[in-house]
Amino acid sequence: METIDSVVEAIHLPDAVVDQDQEWCEAIIDGDKRRFRFHDYHHVYEVPGLYEGLFYEKLKCCSPTRVVSLLADMLRDFGGSAERMRVLDVGAGNGMVGDELAARGAPFLAGVDIIAEARDAAQRDRPGLYDEYHVVDLTDLGERDEERLRGYSLNCLTSVAALGYGDIPPAAFVKALDLIETPGWVAFTIKEDFLHEEDSTGFSRLIRKLSRDRILQMQAYRRYRHRLSISGEPLYYVAMVASKERDLPDSLLESDFA
Repeated sequence: METIDSVVEAIHLPDAVVDQDQEWCEAIIDGDKRRFRFHDYHHVYEVPGLYEGLFYEKLKCCSPTRVVSLLADMLRDFGGSAERMRVLDVGAGNGMVGDELAARGAPFLAGVDIIAEARDAAQRDRPGLYDEYHVVDLTDLGERDEERLRGYSLNCLTSVAALGYGDIPPAAFVKALDLIETPGWVAFTIKEDFLHEEDSTGFSRLIRKLSRDRILQMQAYRRYRHRLSISGEPLYYVAMVASKERDLPDSLLESDFA
């Protein structure tokens, strides 16, 4: 991955045990101490080098590499190639996953995020990486944006460390999946808690339904350490790679998931 110019002088983690959604840090920037809640991404992305310094250096996140490597393995097993992938990267942020995909030879990358700060950070940190980058809400996608996205002939969907916690709800994932051509590929991660029967986000039910209705054929499922928590405990996610076997019916797009 590229080295990003950083204005962050130091990052300090609190001595606290909190839910992942409430984690925070203090960063020294130009001599000033500032507090950042991890999931306030619009603030995190505004500071060059903070995202990488916090999640990838301090907390040892490995999800982009893990997921793209697993996708590449499945493509090899099924006679495919990353060099034929036209990718929709959902929750693209400042381009960590896009970087991995480009390194594998993906010829076309379309990034999607709901906040403009993510697009601005990608253009600042990795100029030219994405062929297109859309700031849109996939749960309320405008006709013009949908037409443009479909015009890219996308055949692969990636979404890494972005599902759950309200960042990308099930309805947004369903719409993103609908934008991918059939047959196609899907590679994503989700915190393992969101796959349990008692999960309240809807992802557990959605993924089971997509598999049961043979819309997705799961090809790889791997539990791994996504990163460390601020208290140093491992946070486990599940990486999945699936082939898209059928178009989504209107009933699913209009269901409680969407």
